[in-house]
Amino acid sequence: MPSDQDMILVTGAAGFIGFHVARRLLEQGCRVVGIDNLNTYYDPALKQARLDALARFEAFRFERLDLADRPAVASLFAREKFPVVIHLAAQAGVRHSLTDPFAYLDSNLAGFLAVLEGCRHNGCRHLLYASSSSVYGANTRVPFATDQNVDHPLSLYGATKKANELMAHAYSHLFALPATGLRFFTVYGPWGRPDMAMWLFTEAIARGKPVRLFNHGQMRRDFTYVDDVVEAVVRLVDHAPEGDPHWSGDAPDPAASRAPWRVYNIGNNRPVDVPEVVRLIEEALGKKAVLEMLPMQPGDVPETCADVDDLMNAVGFRPATPIAEGVARFVSWWRRFFDERSGG
Repeated sequence: MPSDQDMILVTGAAGFIGFHVARRLLEQGCRVVGIDNLNTYYDPALKQARLDALARFEAFRFERLDLADRPAVASLFAREKFPVVIHLAAQAGVRHSLTDPFAYLDSNLAGFLAVLEGCRHNGCRHLLYASSSSVYGANTRVPFATDQNVDHPLSLYGATKKANELMAHAYSHLFALPATGLRFFTVYGPWGRPDMAMWLFTEAIARGKPVRLFNHGQMRRDFTYVDDVVEAVVRLVDHAPEGDPHWSGDAPDPAASRAPWRVYNIGNNRPVDVPEVVRLIEEALGKKAVLEMLPMQPGDVPETCADVDDLMNAVGFRPATPIAEGVARFVSWWRRFFDERSGG
C-alpha cells in the first residue's frame, strides 16, 4: 500500500464500487482523491449519499470532474502526481448501450484515454482499471478464464471494456506503465446500483410489481459480493505487474504480456440461477414475487462464471461470500436506506 503521504486517485468515487473501494482505502489510513461527474444515468441523490459517507473521513477530498474534460484531468494529474490510480468511472450498462451509444464513446474510451495520458506523464506506479465479464461475449466455455480469447463482444459496452484492455496494453508496452485490468462479475451489495438485478428485483417485490426475468428465467450469474470485490482490488494495489519474460508472441497468453500488464477475473466462481436470487429476496422481504417471463434481451448472455485461480495465485484471495448471506445484507441495507430517506 502507498505511504500515508501519497494520494490515491479513485475515479467514479460516487459510484457503487468506487465508493466501497475509496472507503476501504480511507479506513486503512490512505489519503484519497475521488472524482465523479455525478451524471444522471441513475439518481444522483444516491451518489451524493455515498459522497456524504466518504466526507466523514478527513483524508478524503472530492472533485466533481468529467473525464471528457481533458484540460481539467491533465491539470489534476500534474498537480497531484498520483502513485496509484484506481479507475472505476465508466458509463455502465449493457442494455443502455443500445439506446445511448455515444455516452460509451465519451466516458469509456475518451475518458479512459485521458486517464492513461495522466498516468503516463506523471509517474503513476500502478493503474488499476475496471473491465467487465462482458468482454467474454459469445464465449460459451465456462468458467470464463483469462486465457480465453475475448474477440467477440455482444454489446457495445463489452466492446469498450475490451478496448480499455487493449489501450492499457499499448501504454504499458510503449511507456512501461504498470496496468491491471479488473474483470468484474455481477457485483452486488449495499449501496448498489438501481439499474442492476439485485436492486430491481428487491424494489419490484417490495412494491408489488412484476419481477422481469429474461430468457424465461433460464439465466445464471456469478453474483459477487462487493466486499469481496474490494478485498481483491485492495490486495492488487501492491501487486503491480512487471511483465512476463517468458511470454511468447508465437503462442500469446491473452491475460499476460512482456509489458507490465495483466488482467484478472474478480468473480465468485459460484454461478447462481437468477430465480434462486428472487427466492432469496422473497425470503428476506417476507413477500412473494410476481414473475413476468420475457425473452432474452439483445447483448445478454445466459450464464457467467469466473475462473479466479489467477487471482488466488497472485494475491492469495478468492471471493467467497455465500449468495444467501450477501442477499440478506443487501436487502437489510436497502430497507434501511429507504426508511432513512422517508424519515421512517
